[in-house]
Amino acid sequence: MNTKAALQSLRMPIIAAPMFLISGPKMVIECCKNGIVGTFPSLNQKSTDGFEEWVVEIKTELELWERETGNKAAPFGVNLIVHPTNMRVRDDLMVCIKHEVPLIITSLGAVSDLVDAVHAYGGLVFHDVIKKRHAEKALEAGVDGLILVTAGAGGHAGNLNPMAFVEEIRQIHNGYLVLSGCISTGRDIATALQMGVDFAYMGTRFINTLESKAPDDYKSMIINSSADDIIYTAAVSGVNANFLKPSLEAMGITESQWESKAKVDFGKELKADSEAKAWKTIWSAGQGVSNIHDTLPVSKLVDKLEQEFLSSLEAQVEILKKYKK
Repeated sequence: MNTKAALQSLRMPIIAAPMFLISGPKMVIECCKNGIVGTFPSLNQKSTDGFEEWVVEIKTELELWERETGNKAAPFGVNLIVHPTNMRVRDDLMVCIKHEVPLIITSLGAVSDLVDAVHAYGGLVFHDVIKKRHAEKALEAGVDGLILVTAGAGGHAGNLNPMAFVEEIRQIHNGYLVLSGCISTGRDIATALQMGVDFAYMGTRFINTLESKAPDDYKSMIINSSADDIIYTAAVSGVNANFLKPSLEAMGITESQWESKAKVDFGKELKADSEAKAWKTIWSAGQGVSNIHDTLPVSKLVDKLEQEFLSSLEAQVEILKKYKK
């Protein structure tokens, strides 16, 4: 697959973000069938063998669909945690090379050897960043694109305003830019493009799809929450991330604890004695929950986003007519 050409042919400029414990083959396959990039973290499978099974499943299903329909699926991607604590990163990378995964999304470290290995088979590497310094290091490693994780995004978000961050990074990078943070509607996607990025990175909105691996209670909590219910805290993992307040409270984490910079010692009595278990019971989301009121199949969600996106662009044309002299 020519990944660059494929990214130019997307139905919508959307990358469904790789979400820990949430993204799996069903979601990825449906995203790609519907013309947007689907991704998942390799660590959502407990072993490298299991990870490879998922990659094969995705490739096989998409190739079959292409033969049956005559349509072209969007490319898919895999998130690799590039950090010394991830003992699987090399083995998982070998799987990606073997199966020529079109897009690799790296986190917690940008390594030139990894980038070179992906480039060797024609793949692209995007790296997520929350600061200019991280972006500069990633560009030195040769990545093709930067994912700007801004204030209000789900998961391990930054705290920079998206307008300021996009402008700052555009001064040092003219390649692919992806924006993450509170993007829940087609209007949000149009706004992101006007700001100067190439793709919208959407996580929380895709939790509330039928194909996501999130439990129903998680999806209901998102629907019933507002931006005020999103807490930015290091209490869960020792690194600041955004979580749903009701899920923190359900685990007995008090306001004084989530306002502390220290990681909470959950203890076995809370059944969250490891970070993976903690993320199963303490649910992450971004401030964009305010605009999420339903749970849809991926296909219906993409239809909805497309309609909102095109309507927003049409409205902007009318604004242009009003102010153009």
